[in-house]
Amino acid sequence: MSLLNDAAGVESLKVLSLFRNDVYACLRARADALFELADALLCEPGPVRSPVDLSLSPEYRRGHGALYGALNHGRIGIEQLRQVLAGLPLPRWPDGRIVLAVDVSPWLRADAPCSAERLFCHVYGRAKSASQFIPGWPYSFVAALEMGRTSWTAPLDVVRLGPTDDTTAVTATQLREVIERLIAAGQWCDGDPDLLIVTDAGYDITRLAYVLRDLPVELLGRIRSDRVLRHPAPTREEFLRAHPGGGRPPKHGGEFALAAPATWPEPAVSTLTDTTHYGKAEASAWDRLHPRLTHPAAWLDHEGALPIIEGTLIRLKVEHLPGDRDAPAVWLWSSKTGATGADVDRCWQAFLRRFDLEHTYRFWKQTLGWTRPKLRATQAADRWTWLLIIACTQLRLGRRLVEDQRHPWEKPLPHGQLIPARVRRGFRNLRTALAQPASAPKPSRPGPGRPPGIPNRRPAPRYDVGKTVKRSRTLAALQQSGG
Repeated sequence: MSLLNDAAGVESLKVLSLFRNDVYACLRARADALFELADALLCEPGPVRSPVDLSLSPEYRRGHGALYGALNHGRIGIEQLRQVLAGLPLPRWPDGRIVLAVDVSPWLRADAPCSAERLFCHVYGRAKSASQFIPGWPYSFVAALEMGRTSWTAPLDVVRLGPTDDTTAVTATQLREVIERLIAAGQWCDGDPDLLIVTDAGYDITRLAYVLRDLPVELLGRIRSDRVLRHPAPTREEFLRAHPGGGRPPKHGGEFALAAPATWPEPAVSTLTDTTHYGKAEASAWDRLHPRLTHPAAWLDHEGALPIIEGTLIRLKVEHLPGDRDAPAVWLWSSKTGATGADVDRCWQAFLRRFDLEHTYRFWKQTLGWTRPKLRATQAADRWTWLLIIACTQLRLGRRLVEDQRHPWEKPLPHGQLIPARVRRGFRNLRTALAQPASAPKPSRPGPGRPPGIPNRRPAPRYDVGKTVKRSRTLAALQQSGG
């Protein structure tokens, strides 16, 4: 392979081989079967229809029983694997900043009453009124984003949301642990730009900004277009000038209703940028806007006065979407105050790159077969998900080491800009030059199994779907429950 002759190719090959050895060290039980299953996942010539089909791959030297035994009874050192992922080379933006995205994708399991901890997952339909709630396992992913048009992301962590979990609390804990691992791995040092975390609507972005305020991060999230924010409260001099008779100064300023342009003052920053797919992108930003918090919901157990969490409100309006579709304005809220024009442009560009996670989900589900297995146990589903992260990371590290094996009807792509599916086609040729820590299987005989004529008299338990904890809506109810 000619790519392995240059210095950059040799260095990338060393990084990828070292990662494979580190991954193997994280596999605590059924290590050989799990590792070869990940290799078979990478080298399969087409989309994965079922995990058992991977047992026919030449990279997997064991039988289908060992495959399901590894998924059901294997063991992965998740914390060690997370540290390995945090220490890998990560994509950075031109200013050296690491941009992270957090999002939830469901593994739908509608016809699995014997699978525990299923929740009702929101699924969009073709029409606005066609959305459904289908039982499944929601997984929260954190990934590093790249600059520019690409379908590559760098997954760093995944957590399955359970019936007793609060989404905002779990997300805050997950982000905190990811950031602490990145700092421990030397990915961020004093003087570096703050890490940028991007979320879509559905997250309590101000709550996340408050919980993570002690970390070097900037939170950016989309908010609903019917929200009402508040301007900063006037200073005491301004208040006395407007109210000579005195009185108690207000805690909040005037309203800023996103749906009422009459309440919008002149923006502090305005930018206009030409884009290749959206026409002209106009961004307007207002500084030091905050929501008026109330004690119910996430702030129910907050002691003392509720905080005022100020940030920058950004309104992004583009001429059109791809396909000449009308584009409604998008509202973003950033935890950074005093943003400049460059900060505003970086924010909305990072938000658009958040949609690269959708390409990752599509690749996982349509090509790698993430949601194909009919696994009963949640632990087996978690292991299969982590195997996909291991496989996806190997594709990212080896994307400049493979030759393009495009189909005759596909357009050629420049070297180093292959999409994940085309890197996967050439990974079988690359695998021979990589470290192979897995051992060959030992001779064995199949187990006796259940004696013929004796049925299974222990039916699997069935589980209800949905949350199992009812959250208190008032402070009195919370105190009565002992929370």
